Amino acid sequence: MFRSRSKEEQAPAVKAPADSTQPRDPQAPKGRPTPKRAVAQTQRRSVANTKMTPKEARARQREARRTALEKQRQALASGDERYLPARDQGPVRRYVRDFVDSRFCIAEFFLPMAVVILVLSMIRNAQMQSISLLLWLFVIVLIVVDSIGIWLRLRKQIPARFPGQRTKGAVAYGLMRSLQMRRLRLPKPQVKRGERP
Repeated sequence: MFRSRSKEEQAPAVKAPADSTQPRDPQAPKGRPTPKRAVAQTQRRSVANTKMTPKEARARQREARRTALEKQRQALASGDERYLPARDQGPVRRYVRDFVDSRFCIAEFFLPMAVVILVLSMIRNAQMQSISLLLWLFVIVLIVVDSIGIWLRLRKQIPARFPGQRTKGAVAYGLMRSLQMRRLRLPKPQVKRGERP
């Protein structure tokens, strides 16, 4: 009951470092005096001032989104792989784009041909209207045959060129690109017609 303390208990407690940035065990002693109320309030205010208000956070987020979209737009014009959208990235998609851009596609001329056929169908002549109807059928058959040819070639060449890589959706990507007019395609064509991709 009235024993003397051991040497370990009599040794003075080691003070914790005064650095308040380190996480502290909640059960451990503070190792520093409690700050005065005025000092604690100024510390809290300085921490609160470094945080952004929700309005500032939204403004900063909008600005970051705007710069990302601008980089993406420039990449679509120049073909820079780093900033392209996810659907256009990768060597498989680049090969499909080059394959489609290197050849004439009937579907890319559909819009001008459709305008001509519509003008012909407006003429109040039975013969011209039947010609315009035949032209519609002819153009649609040509587009279907050309699209089937592109589909078959891409289905054969993509797995041969990129074995083991993910090629899902690449053929559909190429067919959708073949439907667009060449000058309106994004990313911009990087190969000339007739070049081998």
